[in-house]
Amino acid sequence: MSFSVMPPEGDAHNPQSGWKQASSSLSLSEVHSSIPIPQGKPAWRRFLAFAGPGALVAVGYMDPGNWATNLAGGSQFAYSLLAVVLISNLIAMLMQAMSVRLGVATGRDLAQACRDHFSKPVSIMLWLLAEIAIAATDLAELIGAAVALNLLFKIPLMWGLAITAVDVLLLLFLMQRGFRWLEGFVIVLMGTIAACFGIEMFLAKPDWGQALHGFIPSTQILTNPAMLYISIGILGATVMPHNLYLHSSIVQTRAFERNPKGRREAIRFATLDSTIALMLALLVNAAMLILAAKVFNGNGLTKVAEIGEAYKLLEPLLGTVFGSILFGVALLACGQNATITGTLSGQIVMEGFLQIKLKPWIRRMITRLIAVIPALVVTYLYGSQGMTQLLILSQVILSLQLSFAIFPLLIFTSDKKKMGEFVNPTWMKALGWLAGFVVAALNIYLLVKTFNWI
Repeated sequence: MSFSVMPPEGDAHNPQSGWKQASSSLSLSEVHSSIPIPQGKPAWRRFLAFAGPGALVAVGYMDPGNWATNLAGGSQFAYSLLAVVLISNLIAMLMQAMSVRLGVATGRDLAQACRDHFSKPVSIMLWLLAEIAIAATDLAELIGAAVALNLLFKIPLMWGLAITAVDVLLLLFLMQRGFRWLEGFVIVLMGTIAACFGIEMFLAKPDWGQALHGFIPSTQILTNPAMLYISIGILGATVMPHNLYLHSSIVQTRAFERNPKGRREAIRFATLDSTIALMLALLVNAAMLILAAKVFNGNGLTKVAEIGEAYKLLEPLLGTVFGSILFGVALLACGQNATITGTLSGQIVMEGFLQIKLKPWIRRMITRLIAVIPALVVTYLYGSQGMTQLLILSQVILSLQLSFAIFPLLIFTSDKKKMGEFVNPTWMKALGWLAGFVVAALNIYLLVKTFNWI
């Protein structure tokens, strides 16, 4: 069965509707409106048709960058920073809901919206920043997957990087089969990650009373400099700029009716989809921190931050080899999942900002090479310690770029001329701008502290 690709209708392509120029292309045109929405079916069937993009977004919230910060937070401060994990995920849910609104209401992804609103010099600057962020994201995923291969199968890091670099071919294969295949593959890996950490929780037997108490914010987080530093790291590793571009695009893969009723339903179901997926990401991130709190902090090991060190310690501390194996399998699944969405984001950003249409495999190979070359060089020169430092640097780069994705998203989705009836409601605007300024201030602080400027 084939489905025609329908161009967005209505105000989205009207140059007088708040945009400086009309959008002239479809986001991810090869899969745009390719997934049908069943008509006349129960609401739950229609929701299932919209379910999937949330999973692709959620994997970015449990990538190897999150692992380092969650391990450090749990080993050093036990359960105290679970509140930060919760707040970070709530901010992520809010931003992804706005991305859904933008994509559905305007027919533009965030990159296209920036191109159609800002001047060309500003658009070029935003494109460069987005490309740097995506390369930094891809770098973190490459490192995580290579470390997992090394820990599980003793594959040298250099070979692990090379193996991980060619998984771009897997993405190409899945996209050719259909976007649902890609979503299904990601969902299976997410289920694997969740199952691994579920078993880890069973083996670790954490103090659930203390864990629940850790979700209550404490003033100590702000008054203790070390705790604040790790908290900002958790926030910076959780809210990912490339996910805002990604989500605003892939939500348009659904063939919903391009009229007010169809868009309202699409926003409602797509937001529910992403919220459910991000709740799973919250549980995984919380499980990482709880595991570190129980196994490392509970045994007086308060300086465990490296993934490799955590892997080696889990077996003797949990009393079973499965503790380490499950940890490694989950890490490999996280790295593999996130590389898929990172390279897809690269295609969306280049096409959206520059309107350059390259063959998908060429665009994805470019994104992968930008990340793999520095990883190979650093690994060759400095080994695993150098990779750890490179992973930290990638998170700093992401923190610096985040505001350049959040604030354009807030500007567009808060503009009634652009969004019409789908403009952010007052409560969403208030929370969005508050979150945006808090994230910007904290990430600047993180950047300054990382380079010891204060």
